[in-house]
Amino acid sequence: MNDGTITLPWLVIRQDDNGNQYRVGRYATRAEAQKIADSLDDRGHKQLYWVERIGQNGQNGTAPVN
Repeated sequence: MNDGTITLPWLVIRQDDNGNQYRVGRYATRAEAQKIADSLDDRGHKQLYWVERIGQNGQNGTAPVN
């Protein structure tokens, strides 16, 4: 983008043991998002973390998040 805005197309999503999903953060690169997801996952909690890319229309790639 050349309009001076920062693009953060990569989301880290957390799903708790009840199936609720939440956005943890947005990141500029997949590698950065994956590093965060891995570090959170390494804590050993029951939550599941993964990375998704936001589409051009602003929607993420899979299930809706809260």
